[in-house]
Parts: sequence; structure tokens; C-alpha cells
Amino acid sequence: MTALALNTDVGEGFGVWGPADEGELLDQVTAANVACGFHAGDPDILRRTCEASAARGVAIGAQVSYRDLAGFGRRFIDVPPATLVNELLYQMGALEVFARLAGGRVGYVKAHGALYNAAARHTGHAAAIVEAVALYDRGLPLLCQPGTAVWERAVEAGVRPLAEGFIDRGYTDDGLLVPRSAPGALITNPAEAAERALRMAESGTVVSVTGAVVRIAPDGGELAALCVHSDTPGAAGLAAAVREALASGGIAVGPPGATAGRQVAEARS
Repeated sequence: MTALALNTDVGEGFGVWGPADEGELLDQVTAANVACGFHAGDPDILRRTCEASAARGVAIGAQVSYRDLAGFGRRFIDVPPATLVNELLYQMGALEVFARLAGGRVGYVKAHGALYNAAARHTGHAAAIVEAVALYDRGLPLLCQPGTAVWERAVEAGVRPLAEGFIDRGYTDDGLLVPRSAPGALITNPAEAAERALRMAESGTVVSVTGAVVRIAPDGGELAALCVHSDTPGAAGLAAAVREALASGGIAVGPPGATAGRQVAEARS
């Protein structure tokens, strides 16, 4: 059994903008999706975030994006797939330097915002993400949603996809995320987030915004990661509630792709 990775987006500032200290949130998670400079982040922030993550034993992941600082990576950019491959490699390489200086390394990859959502259906951009991961390090896990174009391309290419659920986001009946502008897009109640997380972990399902029970784990498999966004109001409290619920349920947590056996003691502590 794979231990659940509780991950969050961090380092999402630029210059004087953005949170100066994300320690409270990093204390609750096992994996940090670090902005690599294209939707947010600059060299100072990348280094500071890697050091803060490594000091806590939190896995460092490359959260790659479209080149869209002005739109925070939440706008679709019709970049040619070959160029997108190079832009993703550029971001992963930039983060790797600071991860190594902090005593770690880039341990997984996850797309951000519009790129994550587009890759569910856009075959060209899905293929570009997978190609970039394979070129950089074929052994790196790729966090994504089962049944999407990027998941299928990863399987075909021999890249390891890890199924991810979102504890603070609403779901459609298709198992995809509700647009942030739509009703029910955000979950901000810690008790509700904890209940959803436990359900996701135990059954691989979620209740959609229409009330339908939707499977979000892969066929014959289970979720490997749960995400809480750092810009969701009360994110640290949500993460703490989820961590407590998982521990109470005897569900192991760890870095992406870790085996549950290594984490049982932590889950029961």
C-alpha cells in the first residue's frame, strides 16, 4: 500500500508579494509543491522555501506552470508543445539547484493551475508534461488525476502517475475540479475537509457538487496524494484537521510514492 502524501502549494510569491513564512502550513504536510518561477516564485523565494521544507523533512516537488506571472498560472496559454517541454524542464532545473543546496532534491512533479486542468483533456500539453518528466528523470512520480489525458500518457510512456485528490475543492460529476468562479468551488470548513479526506483515502470517492458519489481513484487502485491549496482560507487549519483525521483512521502519510509500511508508526502516533 502507498502512503498518502499530504501536499500543498508553497513559494507562491514574487518579490515583496506573497507570504513571508509558510512554516505553519509546512508543519502539517508531507510534500511541498514549490512554485518554480513561471506562475510565482523568484530565486530568493525558491531557496527559502526549499530550506524551510527540507528542514522539516517535507518532500520537495516541482510545481510547473505556463509562463504566466500576471495571471498566476490560471490562464490557458496556447504554447507549442515542444516549447512547453523546454519551459517545464527549465523550471524543474531551477528548483533542483535550490533543493540540492537545502540538502534535498526534486522528488516529484505536479502541474499548476491552468496547466493541470488543461492537461486533463489537452493531449498536446498532457504529452508535453510527460515528456518533460521522462527527459528530466523518468523515475520521478507525477501527481495528476486518473482517467485524464496526462494520466494515460504517463502510463503509456512508463512514467509513474500518482492519483491525487483535492480536499479543499469541489468536484464535478466527471471527477474534475469545479472552476473557482463557480458555486461550491472551495471547501473551507476543517471538519468537512477532514471528512472528505477520510472518505477519499478509504474509498477513493468524493461527493460532487450535485450530490453524486464520484470515484476519483484509479480503477483497481487507490489515491496516493491529497492536496490543500495554500491560498484557501484557513489552509493550515484544514491541513491539521486532515492530518488528525487520517491518523485517527490509521492511514499512513509520507512523501509521494512512499510505502505505507514505513509510515505506520507516524500514522498511529
